[in-house]
Amino acid sequence: MTRTTVRVYARDPISEAGVASALRPRPEVRVVGPQEEEAPDVVLVISDEVDDETLNTLRFLRRNGSSRVVLISSHLDDKDLVRAVESGVVGLVRRADATTDRLVSVILTAAAGEGAVPPDLLGRLLDQVGRLQRTVLDPRGITFTGLAAREVDVLRLVAEGWDTAQIATKLSYSERTVKNVLHDVTTRLQLRNRSHAVAYAVREGLI
Repeated sequence: MTRTTVRVYARDPISEAGVASALRPRPEVRVVGPQEEEAPDVVLVISDEVDDETLNTLRFLRRNGSSRVVLISSHLDDKDLVRAVESGVVGLVRRADATTDRLVSVILTAAAGEGAVPPDLLGRLLDQVGRLQRTVLDPRGITFTGLAAREVDVLRLVAEGWDTAQIATKLSYSERTVKNVLHDVTTRLQLRNRSHAVAYAVREGLI
């Protein structure tokens, strides 16, 4: 059986050592230390609260590796939930619920590319997502894919092999507008070029 590698991080060394010790006997996971070069599949971050230092740690982990991050926190309210998700967390566990079985379950879920949120917070997260779409994104013509309707239109024509001048004529835009649209998409979504942008749109089911 392939074991999921996990690294435990906490400001409190006692908490870090305790969680690591609880996980080591489990055959499903293998705890790796910070001195090991191997990048773990999942990083567990333990924190009393979702404060600025915790958020900075979560953002750092997201920027500096492909590991999926699970947050264990003593306090998780609606605001904490949204800020943690925005910082790249894929799993959330209340410290009071953090039994070894629960942690192993969330680690394996995260490693499989799925999310894990306490059931009582999931409904509230969905409510906030819907509110964000209605009040912020919809008025700007943007969806959660990160693309506005005119950006999708431009990428669809790029995928069909049209050049900038043809796209401008087709959509009644100036060539500068078409170039700006493509530049905005690639910059905002950190895509390498037009081809990468088209691939992103295909993957998201937009074209």
